[in-house]
Amino acid sequence: MNHRKTAEEILQLVGGESNVQSVIHCMTRLRFNLYDNSKADRQALEQVDGVLGTNISGSQFQLIIGNEVPKVYKEITANSGLSESSNTEGESKEKKNVISSIFDVISGVFTPILPAIAGAGMIKGVAALLLTFGWLQETSQTYQILTVIGDGAFYFLPILLAVSAARKFGSNPYVAAAIGASILHPTLTAMFSEGGDISFAGLPVTIATYSSTVIPILLAIWIASYVEKWVDRITHASLKLILVPTLTLLVVVPVTLIAVGPLGAIGGNYLSTGTDFLFQNAGIIAMILLAGTFSLIIITGMHYALVPIMLNNIAVNGYDYMIPAMFLANFGQAGAAFAVAMRSKNKKFKSLSFTTSLTAIMGVTEPAMYGVNMRLKKPFIAALIGAAAGGVLYALTDVKAYIVSGMAGLPGIPTFFGPEFIFAMLGLVLAFVAGAMMTWVLGFEDVVAPGEETTTAEQNTIENEEATVTDKTSEVLASPLTGEVRPLAEVSDPTFAQEIMGKGTAIFPTAGEVVSPIDGEVVTVFATKHAIGLKSSNGAEVLIHVGIDTVKLNGEHFTAHIESGAKVQKGQKLLSFEKEAIQAAGYDLITPVIVTNTAEYEDVTALAEGTVHTGEALIDLAVPHATSKEAS
Repeated sequence: MNHRKTAEEILQLVGGESNVQSVIHCMTRLRFNLYDNSKADRQALEQVDGVLGTNISGSQFQLIIGNEVPKVYKEITANSGLSESSNTEGESKEKKNVISSIFDVISGVFTPILPAIAGAGMIKGVAALLLTFGWLQETSQTYQILTVIGDGAFYFLPILLAVSAARKFGSNPYVAAAIGASILHPTLTAMFSEGGDISFAGLPVTIATYSSTVIPILLAIWIASYVEKWVDRITHASLKLILVPTLTLLVVVPVTLIAVGPLGAIGGNYLSTGTDFLFQNAGIIAMILLAGTFSLIIITGMHYALVPIMLNNIAVNGYDYMIPAMFLANFGQAGAAFAVAMRSKNKKFKSLSFTTSLTAIMGVTEPAMYGVNMRLKKPFIAALIGAAAGGVLYALTDVKAYIVSGMAGLPGIPTFFGPEFIFAMLGLVLAFVAGAMMTWVLGFEDVVAPGEETTTAEQNTIENEEATVTDKTSEVLASPLTGEVRPLAEVSDPTFAQEIMGKGTAIFPTAGEVVSPIDGEVVTVFATKHAIGLKSSNGAEVLIHVGIDTVKLNGEHFTAHIESGAKVQKGQKLLSFEKEAIQAAGYDLITPVIVTNTAEYEDVTALAEGTVHTGEALIDLAVPHATSKEAS
């Protein structure tokens, strides 16, 4: 990969530097806050060398890069005016709901400090290992210093979070650090330890523990950002340097000690207690569901929303149940990619699958997920099943994580140093093996290398399939609607956007009529009349789905002009719908046109751009000389 070229193409395709509010990176992703997400060309971005996929989490636009992300990020910041705090005073044009805003804040605050937490966690694990095997004694000064190094980042976590949160909220990070330092000051800690009544200016101060906590400091810095901006607005320029930080500290620290901090600490305790109660009383179900769906959570980027809960659990309870689920998800993905490597006939893809499997074992799972398993679909399902299988063992043996390692893979094994260590290792092996075995059982259609000749059914697909030679030629599907052509990536439903049901395109209709794009037959007219399935005389299976979530209308505003099983000709009216009434009811009318048997074609290409009318060429289906059908 040419990192500079990749960086330049990315910056251009996200809408240019002027469209970037800020950019940061985590282990595998570039995380952009864009002023306008619609300016980013997702389809083109996913074709850039080194980009494995794109995702929007909340309002954050994410590019999955893999292990090379630090180098690409470095080139972006080196050859532009951007940094992770660029343009923070600007306002994004994207409308955010409350949940999206919370996820965006959590991700933005925790991503920059993860390296410090990961490094400290690993040192804590190494110290525990040395103590367990008797290589160091608890009274050893070497052990004590190692413990100090490992505990430092966690004990002073409020200060690290204060700096990061201030950058996210657009306030002074050093004033924020001073707020964090104040609530951790030894004098205050000693006053809390002595007990008794404590007051400030006659107002009672509630005793609380702030070391290693998350929620109190986040609330405090959020309030500080508003106080600082308000004081700055009413203060004369000549006095701002002195008065703004002084008044911010004088207001925020007492408010934190009197009201915000105790509420945050109490909330954190309830959060940890609730999580612990869930896993103790519904352990098997909770762990299976979390482990089996954690890869889906990672895809959305919302796993960062769980970081505060994980840290809080370890700070309050001394252990956490969510971190083990993340390990299982990664090993399930690794096992599925490994099985693909074993069975693929494509040498290049075999090498990619094996490499990404090793990467996932080491704790970086996105290359295996996006580059291999999701690309082939069935291995991704197998990986989820493998993780859930490991979750059964973890639930039965009460496996916990005792530190935050930062890497949910082999380097993070110290996470499990505790009574259940053996079961923790067995669970990882089980997730890997189950993911691999399910991939073997479910099978997948191999990626055929360009120029390779297919001589047998096994070379063409990995499943038990029969190759049948046909004389079919390429087929062109006509547009069933009049409207604006949109890429599937713009469809809000991930089932269509991620091409889970097949490739195709989408149309935003300007008229309320659907006509047949093929000569063939009607396979299904949905009872709610919002969607119709067709099969052409050449074998193309087409789904036309009018609007998103319009099934909830139960057929209202839709009229079907054809029945299931009927023969149709290209251009024949199939459905009509009341466009304005559906939109007034709050539904998005963007209409995916999907080729559901995409796997039978060498390529599915959208032909139309901009405005298209019914009957005009919409999709080209490139038919191979030989097609294959899965054995049932």
